[in-house]
Amino acid sequence: MSKSSPRILLLDIETAPIIAHVWKLWDQNVALNQIEKDWFILSWSAKWLDEKEVFYKDLRGKVKKGCDKALLKPLYKLLNECDIVLHQNGKKFDVPKINARLVINGFKPPSPYRQIDLRDIVKKNFGFTSGKLEYITHTLNKKYKKQKHNKFAGHELWTECLKDNPKAWAEMEKYNKYDVLALEEAYKILRAWDSSINFDVYHDSLNNVCSCGSSHLKKNGYHYTNNGKMERFRCKSCGRTFASKRN
Repeated sequence: MSKSSPRILLLDIETAPIIAHVWKLWDQNVALNQIEKDWFILSWSAKWLDEKEVFYKDLRGKVKKGCDKALLKPLYKLLNECDIVLHQNGKKFDVPKINARLVINGFKPPSPYRQIDLRDIVKKNFGFTSGKLEYITHTLNKKYKKQKHNKFAGHELWTECLKDNPKAWAEMEKYNKYDVLALEEAYKILRAWDSSINFDVYHDSLNNVCSCGSSHLKKNGYHYTNNGKMERFRCKSCGRTFASKRN
């Protein structure tokens, strides 16, 4: 079966805090025997780029057991289907956390996938006041913006979810889903600035295709490397410039 484009999975997770006994607020080193309860995944939200359905799972009604194995099964399936995972700060947080819980729960490694981190795109190309998703989405997005906590401010949302408060879970679901929706909108605005992945290699056709999926291109000179000279194109849809995969 021919491949027309890479499958890009947008992903965001929320985790339970580590509960420990401490004696001060600052410069606190927590020993292993001070931990009362370890962290686990509380919820996750995901969607395929350019598709409408938003997937969401949480531990509502089961959180006191702290067992996230059932919650991981559908996430593991999505990871096995994707070519690329798109996230915000996911290289340092979401993906290592998911991997830790997968191996603890007896899962094998998912099929290999590449990663696009919006934080890397922002850090490399822009001097915004903040690189946080809240600032980026409130500055650039028109429809979806990262949600603020309404009824449960700050850490209270997590503590109330751990108590299995239905209203807190409803807010967590909206918060988690909006992180993914806001991430998608921000990525579409900024993806023309990202050259971390050559999307042409995911297409069976020899025709050049932009990362936004458009094949409406304009020739824009040449791109030179130590190995050769490739035609360069500018996408008429998103404005991104990129080189042909043919030397």
